[in-house]
Parts: sequence; structure tokens; C-alpha cells
Amino acid sequence: MVLTDDARPGLVAGPAPAATTPSAPGSPSAGSPAAPAGSPTPSGDPRSATAHGPRIPGLDGLRAVAVVAVVAFHLAPAWVPGGFLGVDVFFVVSGFLITTLLLREVAGTSWIRLPRFWVRRARRLLPALALVLVTSIPVARLVEPDLTVGIGRQLLGAVTFSTNWVEIAAGTDYFDESQPELLRILWSLAIEEQFYLAWPVLLVLLLITVRSAAWRVRIVAAGALVSAAAMALLLMPAYGTGVDPTRVYYGTDTHAFGLLLGAAVTLRWAKAGPALWGARARVLPPLALAGLVALFLLLRSDSPLTYPLGLLAASLLALVLVQACGAARVEPTWFTTALEAPALRWVGERSYGIYLWHWPVACVVTAAVGAQPGTVWWGVGTGLTVALTVVLAAASYRWVELPVRRLGFRGALRALLGAVRTAAVVPKAAVVVAVLALVGTGAAVTSAPSRTATELAIAAGVQAAAGQAAAQAAAGPNTATPAADGAGAPAPTSRAGGPASDRLPFGARQGTQVSAFGDSVLAAAAPAILARYPRAQVEGVVSTDWLDAERMIRTAKREGRLRETVLLNFGTNAGFQLEGSADAAKHVLDMIGPDRRVVLVNSVGISYWVPDANKTLDRIAAGRENVEVADWHTLVDEHPGLLHADATHPNLDGVEAYTDLVERSFAALE
Repeated sequence: MVLTDDARPGLVAGPAPAATTPSAPGSPSAGSPAAPAGSPTPSGDPRSATAHGPRIPGLDGLRAVAVVAVVAFHLAPAWVPGGFLGVDVFFVVSGFLITTLLLREVAGTSWIRLPRFWVRRARRLLPALALVLVTSIPVARLVEPDLTVGIGRQLLGAVTFSTNWVEIAAGTDYFDESQPELLRILWSLAIEEQFYLAWPVLLVLLLITVRSAAWRVRIVAAGALVSAAAMALLLMPAYGTGVDPTRVYYGTDTHAFGLLLGAAVTLRWAKAGPALWGARARVLPPLALAGLVALFLLLRSDSPLTYPLGLLAASLLALVLVQACGAARVEPTWFTTALEAPALRWVGERSYGIYLWHWPVACVVTAAVGAQPGTVWWGVGTGLTVALTVVLAAASYRWVELPVRRLGFRGALRALLGAVRTAAVVPKAAVVVAVLALVGTGAAVTSAPSRTATELAIAAGVQAAAGQAAAQAAAGPNTATPAADGAGAPAPTSRAGGPASDRLPFGARQGTQVSAFGDSVLAAAAPAILARYPRAQVEGVVSTDWLDAERMIRTAKREGRLRETVLLNFGTNAGFQLEGSADAAKHVLDMIGPDRRVVLVNSVGISYWVPDANKTLDRIAAGRENVEVADWHTLVDEHPGLLHADATHPNLDGVEAYTDLVERSFAALE
């Protein structure tokens, strides 16, 4: 597409020459605008700059900071609760680099060759993505089938770069660590690819129709503000209620402001150049990085201030850092020199692969290890995840990504086939492995379960509780159910919850009337509880919390269903993060009164709030002689393998251990 001469002046981003000759398709570029900087997209070959312009110093270091934040958030959210903001840093970098590349092409040729641009993007994005898909899906299917529930939908989103919208339609929750989806992190890659498809066309229209450089900047910046405002407006009706923000977080319309801000600063830079900075170049970037790190450490995904203020703040701070890197091409500073440290550059150059690999690897390793945060085995699993991620990303970069970037798809394929014909063992083995991976991926997708083991366990528990309640209602008040004589009760064989001698005699249990109220964890354990306490009434409801507990206890008390012994298991869903939850828990205990035995079960999971929630529960129970806290968290820590792949709900061994713990807690109140 030819642009008019009036659109050309002042379009060269930064100090690049006014006329540059575009490089050959697929030529490598280290940190240059030729490299898409997606979430994070690859930066190219670090050994050379291309005719697209001089390499931008410091950007690889900035990518490294961002990808480390994202990985830390997924592996240790309690330590880096705001690490998800690293994706917003990548968005800003993407907007800046892609717009810079397009403007340079306009300045050098008066053309933007859209097909060629899109082919270059495909060469940088698709090889690593394809490798991750055909490797992680079959491995996950073998290690933990639960990880492949819904994998057909996820794969469709991955290959069409529509993961964000596919998952919005499916109603998934990005911030729910108890529902691991193998390809979850591809949502941001989808947004970036949608930007790569649309932005070059929109930029051409902008350059043709708007003659004023200042107005171009204003229009793009206004688009960023509209996107941020849309995020705020969609969430405003539910502000502060703990509503799931996935729709606005995943939405291209509501999360495009980082990309547009990066594009706007490129248009502004084309006019102002390094003079935009002056003496501030040595002061603002370090402050911006410090502010960004503070957001990584302090901002939380469930804070109402995050959407859009926190995300917008991170984008603006990243904007300062990106501009500093751009200015360093003419006026290097100590700060950009520090970002050029070899370790940071190495990570930044492979940040795309690190981003793609870390989440599937974490899902598989976590499922295999089955340990909780803070335990030795959790540390082993985390270290193994990091090591595997780095190795796989480095291998992908060296043997898959770089060959395609240098030679193109057909050239890389010809090179591989040529190596195979020379009877080299490694290329032949690579072909065999690739074929097996493709077949394994197809088999994994077609044989994937439709529901997770957790979902099946919860459904079975709800059904068992409903059946028990119906049987008790039919038998009349104070009448034992058919199971009360112990005929169908399981033998007391403890698997992980302590020796069988710790349990109450079955006759004592038979006479114990229990009212149990809780969330999905209690629902999953319901069959074991009913087998142990045949007269129990279990009300386990998915997605309930302490605010719901008030209503449930009030209703049971009014209807005369509140027994002498009460089991409460709430907190799986956000702990005490919802406003008023702690007061609700205190009110529940007040309603139950001091004459009943009450056992509170604390929470497990990898969410950052779990430790604080358990401390709050201990404080609420303190001073109440009729209340005992069952330390389910410690039991799971000491006995890995009691939970399903979601690291939250008890499996078959876990429900027995859970019930053993509950029984010992009841006995402690005798």
C-alpha cells in the first residue's frame, strides 16, 4: 500500500535513518522493532541488528523483568501477587515495537506490505507455539487427565488466536488457581495477534486521513483511554463485591490500552525524538522500574483498584521505561546499560518461550508432586518447574525458532529434510518424535475426559448428601437411616490421617448427630463423612463462603435441624477476602451458641490469601471452649498426594484423611 508523501515526514521512530531498506523476510533482529514483543513475543537473534534499524538497548532486560514477574506470580502468588502485571509491560513493548517497525517501513519505502508483515509475525510466533502444544497436551494427558478437560476448546482458541474470547464464552476464571487450564496463558498471545492483524490497517488509515502528527497521537491515546474506561464501566456495577474480573481482563476491547499507549508514544517519539527526555532520562526510568516492582509486590488480582487503575499504572510506568530504552540509542545511560546485563539479555531474548512453557510445565509438575506451598516438596516442584522451563525455552529458541526466523518455514523444512537424507541420527529422531507428538496430541484431545475428577467427586458428594437427607426425611425425625446399624460402614482403615486407634468407636460415632455445612470441599468429602456418621446431615454447596454460612445456619436453626455437633468448612472461595466475611464467621458461631460442639476446618490451596485466612480463622475460634479448628492445611502439607490436581479438593485418600481429622477434632471437644 502506497502512502502519500504528506504522511511521510516525521514518521521515523527515534534516531533511525530517514530511509531504510527493509531486510529480507525472516531476518533476525535482537530487540529491534522487527521482533514482535508479545506476551512476550520473541526478540530475534541477539547477534545482529537488521536494516529495520539499530537495536534498542535495554528492551530485552525489560522483557526479562516482565517475564520473571509473570512466572513468579503463577508459581508463588503469595510472594508476587501483582506479577500478572508483567503482561501489561509486554503489551506496551509490543505496541511500541510494532508501530516503530511499521513507521520505519513507511519512511523507507512509502509502503506497508501487509502480507509480508503478517508472514514475519507468523514466523516468530507459530514455531514455538506449535512445539508447546504438541508437547504439553499429550504429556498432561498421561500425567494428570484432569488437565486436559476442555482441551479441545483450548486448542481451538490457540490455533485461531482467539483464546481470550473462547474462554470468556466458556465462563472460565483466569485467577482461580483451583481450576488449572493447560493453555490458559495463551489469552494474552491472542490479544497481541489480534492487534497485529488490525493495527497495521488502522495505522495506514490514520496516516492517510490525519495529516497532523499531534492529532494522530491524540486519537491513539484516546483509544487507549476508551479501552480503560470500558474496563472500569463494565466492572462498576459490581465494584468491591469480589466479582470475577476475567471478562474485562481477557477482553481485547477492555485490555488494549497498553498496546495503544505503546503505539501512541511511538507516534509522539517520531515527532519529538530524544529531546523529549533531556535531563530526566537519568532519573525517571529508575523510579518507574521501582514503581513497577512495587506494583508486582503489592497489587492483588482481587483488589477493585486493579481494574483499570492498577493495570493502567503499570502500563504508564512501562511506557516510561520503553521511552528510556528508545532514547538510549542516542544517549545511553547507566540504567539502560544495567538492563543490558548478559543474564537479563539472555532471559529477555528467550522470554517468549519462557512465557509459553512455564504454565504447562507448572501444571504438570504440580499435579505430579501434589505438594502445598511452603513445604519441601513444593520447593522441589517449583525448582523443577523453573529448570524445565528454562531448558525447554532455550532448546526451542535454538533449534526451532531461530531456524524458522532465518530460513522461513519452507527453508527450515528443506534444511531438516536435507539433514534427514544425509542419514544423520538426530534429525531422523526429531522427525519421529514430531510425528509421535502430533499423534499423541490428537489422541489426547479425542480421549480427554469431559469432567475433572474434582467435579465428579463433588457431584457424587452432593448426590450422597441429598440421598441421605431424603432417607432421613422419609424415616421421620430422630430415626436412624438404614445405614445406622453399621451394615454398610467402611472398615476403619486410616490411609494418611493418623492411626485407626485415634478414631471414636463405631458405636459412639453411630450415636453422634452431626450438622455439616460448607463449600465444595465439604461436598467432596460428604460420602466419607456419611459413612462415618450415618445420621449426619451434610450441606455442601459449591462456591459458598462465610457470608452464605450465616443464611445456612440461620435456616437450619429455625427449622430445628441444627444438631449437637456442627462441622463448618467455608473459606475455599476467597477465605476472608470478601468484606464482612470475618464478622459473618463470628456471627455464625454466636448463632450456634456455646452449648454445641463446633469444628472449623481451615483452608488449603496456592492462593496468596490462604495463610492469612487460616490465621484469621484461628483468631475467630480463640477463646471459645466449644470450638476446635481442624488443621486440614497442616495435614495436607505433611502428607502430599491427598488432593486432586486442583490442589484444593480432597481425592479418595484425602476424604478419608479429612474425615479422620474431623473425627479427632470432635473427640478433642469431649
